[in-house]
Amino acid sequence: MPPEPVPLLRMLEANRWAIPVLALLHREHGSRFAVIARAFDLPHNSLTRCLVHLKACGWVVPNSGHGHPLRPEYVLTEAGLAVAALCARIEVARARLKLGPGDLPRWSLPLVVGLGPDWTRFGEIQARLAPVTPRALSTTLKAVIDEALVRRKLEDRYPPLPLYALTGKGADLAAAMAG
Repeated sequence: MPPEPVPLLRMLEANRWAIPVLALLHREHGSRFAVIARAFDLPHNSLTRCLVHLKACGWVVPNSGHGHPLRPEYVLTEAGLAVAALCARIEVARARLKLGPGDLPRWSLPLVVGLGPDWTRFGEIQARLAPVTPRALSTTLKAVIDEALVRRKLEDRYPPLPLYALTGKGADLAAAMAG
């Protein structure tokens, strides 16, 4: 896994199904297309896009020994093993927090990792998550606040200054990604 978690999480969140699919491949030591599609009730084209993305990242490859009905069609690469282990931890934390793959926007995991328990200004968060746009960050902050992963307070000054910090629930999700 690369030392910087934010670029890795951005790559993972480039496709909504990347994290659950990698977690399944990790848990099952590979899988067939139909089994993956059935596990997440995915349309053929959505799963195809996800697998193309995962192959382009170098995390998944078609199994060269595929052909027998019991052999997995897709397996993890050496690089994919560490990333898939991270995805498995994220999926366990998501399940514990009752968050599905589509419950959070694309920048939510990098945001949770980039925040801490200390209060942080919007501009500092944006600098940590560059190249996030202000609109994408604002939308993501609203979504993670709605899911009780982040809390917001207004500092009493003129003009009021909004500050953001992780909640206990958000810290739980961040811990799953850290270790």
